[in-house]
Amino acid sequence: MKKTWQIAVIAGDGIGPEVLREGIKVLDTAARLDGSFELQFHDFPWGCEYYAKHGKMMDEDGMEQLRKFDAIYLGAVGYPGVPDHISLWDLLLRIRKGFEQYVNIRPIKLLRGAPCPLAGVPREAVDMLFIRENSEGEYAGAGEWLFRGKPEEVVLQTGVFSRKGTERIIRYAFATARELGKSLTSISKGNALNYSMVFWDEVFAEVAKEYPDVPTHSYLVDAASMFMIKEPQRFEVVVTSNLFGDILTDLGAAIAGGLGLAAGANINPERTYPSMFEPIHGSAPDIAGKGIANPLAAIWSASQMLEFFGYKHLAELVLQGIEETLVEHEVLTPDMGGTSATAEVGDEVAGKIIRLFQQSGHIV
Repeated sequence: MKKTWQIAVIAGDGIGPEVLREGIKVLDTAARLDGSFELQFHDFPWGCEYYAKHGKMMDEDGMEQLRKFDAIYLGAVGYPGVPDHISLWDLLLRIRKGFEQYVNIRPIKLLRGAPCPLAGVPREAVDMLFIRENSEGEYAGAGEWLFRGKPEEVVLQTGVFSRKGTERIIRYAFATARELGKSLTSISKGNALNYSMVFWDEVFAEVAKEYPDVPTHSYLVDAASMFMIKEPQRFEVVVTSNLFGDILTDLGAAIAGGLGLAAGANINPERTYPSMFEPIHGSAPDIAGKGIANPLAAIWSASQMLEFFGYKHLAELVLQGIEETLVEHEVLTPDMGGTSATAEVGDEVAGKIIRLFQQSGHIV
């Protein structure tokens, strides 16, 4: 009997529907080839267009509706006319926090055929796995806005670092590094943030004692930014806070082919709630509807979903399909130097997955 996975699809804004359509195409291809499972997709019309009509980013009982699914596939959130703090907090961060998706996983890997702005850096040097704390820290939403509009106006943005939250993300990162046989680097700013980041560094040192077999490094965030450009090979598995992880992974995307290849997973490790998978390039309203959006990040995040469900062999086939498409450089969208449409790139990757599957000895 086939396993059935229930997927909530929030295509969202701008190019979100266009790129998710290709990710779903690849997921369906992988499921059909494997034959042991199927995926059922359920669309939700939430996002900025929904907000313009209803004054809210999602249904009041949206979280209850999503809770029954195995995973969430998110396209993009944000559009002109809706303040970013509303679109972000009322949908994306609401889901991340409400479903305890406290692990954000961002692969920073220079695939074969992907462009890299760093001169003289071998492809193998850019191969990092960022594990970002995803539920608290600087994005906890704690603070005050005092004396609004007056000369003495003051705003306070409070970073929240609980022992539970800090310890669990660092322990998750250590376990991942051990499983992969790689080093773990912590990135903080303890010399300036004398409470939150000193605490982070202390917890990292405590947990490290439980994993004596995992080599460790610690960098200040400014130094880490420099080393990511000059010596990216220093970084294998990286653990860092919500804010630093947000910024550094975009820097990582820039050196690993651009935002068109940037995928992210928001994981609830206990699987009490659904995890969420998304390209992180944004809604790109300037090219929405033109059929030229790059779907490769959405397809890569589909690969992350397959791996999360336990189909690592299929996840690797999807990445190989992306790589072969990049190497051949015949069917790519304009941002990657090509002239192809979004759907054509999705078709190309799906076709390559079929061929790779056949070459591995399987019969379609």
